[in-house]
Amino acid sequence: MGWKKMLLVAGVGLLVACAGEPEQTPDAPATGQPGGQARTAPVQADAQGGQGEGTSLPSLALDTLDGTRFDLAAMRGEWVVVNFWATWCAPCLKEIPDLSALHDARADLTVIGLAYEDIEPQDMREFLVRVPASYPIAIIDPYAAAPAGDFATPRGLPMTYLIAPDGSVARRFLGPVTSEEINQAIDEHVAG
Repeated sequence: MGWKKMLLVAGVGLLVACAGEPEQTPDAPATGQPGGQARTAPVQADAQGGQGEGTSLPSLALDTLDGTRFDLAAMRGEWVVVNFWATWCAPCLKEIPDLSALHDARADLTVIGLAYEDIEPQDMREFLVRVPASYPIAIIDPYAAAPAGDFATPRGLPMTYLIAPDGSVARRFLGPVTSEEINQAIDEHVAG
């Protein structure tokens, strides 16, 4: 087994071990959905450079599988859902149809899927034929020092950030999230 594969296996094991119970705050009850419970956490920027609520995300620019450039800075003025996921993550796969429906239903919202794994683009394209997503997907190198712009390395998957139109983090979700929870977070953010 090559060192890259051993490192990948160790990294996956670490992600699974570190994910533990999803984050929850007293004001964010469990959803009770089968297959996992989404939790929201009103958090501050963490010591590893991760982004918490109210912080700005000035950079996330990358190429998607369809060859287009995604630039978070260019998305100011609309809601953006940044979803870290992987093909081997069952809760992540359960989110894809709901995130696709959300992406298609709201003209003021864009979803970007960040596949956090060591996978070749062609293999990912073949996977997406079987498990389609209507939103753009980019592959994030899990071995990179800064895997996705100003986002910290995810502490578990799925990890989803809701970015407000002003570019700030409105909510961070660790664990599976539904379109209902995202819409509710948008409503709460707008209400102040």
